[in-house]
Amino acid sequence: MECEFPSVNSNSNEIEMILKETKTIAIVGLSPNPQKDSHRVGKYLQMSGYKIIPIYPKEDYILGERVYRSLADIKEPVDMINIFRKPEIVNQIVDEAITKGNIKVIWTQLGIVNNEASAKAKEAGMKVVQNHCTKIEHQILKGSL
Repeated sequence: MECEFPSVNSNSNEIEMILKETKTIAIVGLSPNPQKDSHRVGKYLQMSGYKIIPIYPKEDYILGERVYRSLADIKEPVDMINIFRKPEIVNQIVDEAITKGNIKVIWTQLGIVNNEASAKAKEAGMKVVQNHCTKIEHQILKGSL
């Protein structure tokens, strides 16, 4: 898949509302490695009061939270899915989110754009944020950036 420009995306007002209303974030690709962006962002979100749920193929716990292998394995409600995976995987994640139901937001991190998956998520009633870092956007919202 070649690099895309986001044709489906929330604006800054929607991003602010998403960050204020979200309580639980499933982080797909949350690495146990503290040097990785996903780990630093997950830790920041956790320290900022969000409940994080790691989704990762290995490990039992990351950042003190139980790790799940897929979205389907999570029994508790999830408000947002924060994605740290390649753009071509986003379609599969959105399909899982649609099947799970009650997911309000699909958020892809910086450099991750998949307009086809994002359009599908939006059509299913989810808000979509692409190519934005949750940590940076939260810091802007809190005035600490």
